[in-house]
Amino acid sequence: MAINCLRGVPRTPFLSKPNSLIPPPLLFSRRAPLVVTAAAFTPMSYDKELAAAKKAAFKLMFLLYADFGGLSVLGFFSLTGKVQKALLQSDVHSKSDKSPVTVADYGSQAVVSFILEKELPTESFSLVAEEDSGDLRKESGQETLKRITKLVNDTLVNEEAYAIATFSMEDVLRAIDNGKSEGGSSGRHWVLDPIDGTKGFLRGDQYAIALALLNEGKVVLGVLACPNLPLASIGGNNQHSSESSHDKVGCLFFAKVDEGTYMQSLDGSSPVKVHVSAIENPEEASFFESFEAAHSLHDLSSSIAKKLGVKAPPVRIDSQAKYGALSRGDGDIYLRFPHKGYREKIWDHAAGSIVVTEAGGVVTDAAGNPLDFSKGKYLDLDTGIIVTNQKLMPSLLKAVRASIEEKVSSL
Repeated sequence: MAINCLRGVPRTPFLSKPNSLIPPPLLFSRRAPLVVTAAAFTPMSYDKELAAAKKAAFKLMFLLYADFGGLSVLGFFSLTGKVQKALLQSDVHSKSDKSPVTVADYGSQAVVSFILEKELPTESFSLVAEEDSGDLRKESGQETLKRITKLVNDTLVNEEAYAIATFSMEDVLRAIDNGKSEGGSSGRHWVLDPIDGTKGFLRGDQYAIALALLNEGKVVLGVLACPNLPLASIGGNNQHSSESSHDKVGCLFFAKVDEGTYMQSLDGSSPVKVHVSAIENPEEASFFESFEAAHSLHDLSSSIAKKLGVKAPPVRIDSQAKYGALSRGDGDIYLRFPHKGYREKIWDHAAGSIVVTEAGGVVTDAAGNPLDFSKGKYLDLDTGIIVTNQKLMPSLLKAVRASIEEKVSSL
């Protein structure tokens, strides 16, 4: 099957403030013609930002297997889940909210901070991320901090830009605390989840490295690295699979605003443009949901699927790998309905949402509203998150509303 690998042509945005781009003499001269060059209409490309984000994602994948130095890219991505679990099981800690955090979580956040600051030195740096150094600064955290510092230095030791210096423990603490930004609607903010799906990572299942860039509250690029996601489809749709991809594991998805979504394997092969499924009949659809029942109301998802007439059982996997799989058409619907009182964080959805929308999909809350990433660290949304293609969205929204109303009336 032929695959369209051509980069989409960026659409030109409406120029809302043309006068700011015209030299003063032209603004006030009655004789001078009004001339605006094509360059004035050229949208921001975010090429250097995307390159930096991809570099950070690849470095993090090497960090996660740092103890297996010397393996080729294909070698360390063929490690079994059991090896992955054994590698980090002893380095798991519990945060105040009882969620697991690993040495790799902290180290990954520090590495991303170092790389983005180095690669984009002229930009004001703001990082919204999950971890902070509070526990590491305590006496009980000193041994953990030493391991994190070694991991960071080992990861960057072969990087020319960093080879002249060794990072101290204080350098690492500062880099981790760069993630304390609150985000918001003004300026640029990087959004990171270094190991999205920590429980899946520890089980040897799906997890993702998720990095996105916000500009004035809008997601403008996203990178999703999914080291355990097969290159071939995990659903019934094989639109982006080939004979050579069936035994390969590990995918990198990336997207820029108005330029589409691309997927590449982790062996350095060329990216291919991907798109969501084109299924129109809900009965033929399949859907993803969270692996952990604590993360989403499986009974509500089941009710929605029943109203739609979906026959296939749900595919339950961890992390934003679901967004990546849906962007290439592995499934058709992703449903997430957290338990009452839970607030969605932007780092759990920023990268995944642009990967899907640039692939032609739709990401909204349960009321059909687009996700708003301009409010800070949290998403203020109605009930849950639904993701699908353009054709299925009307019937999906109808089923979601009916199921939610039934659930409320039964309480």
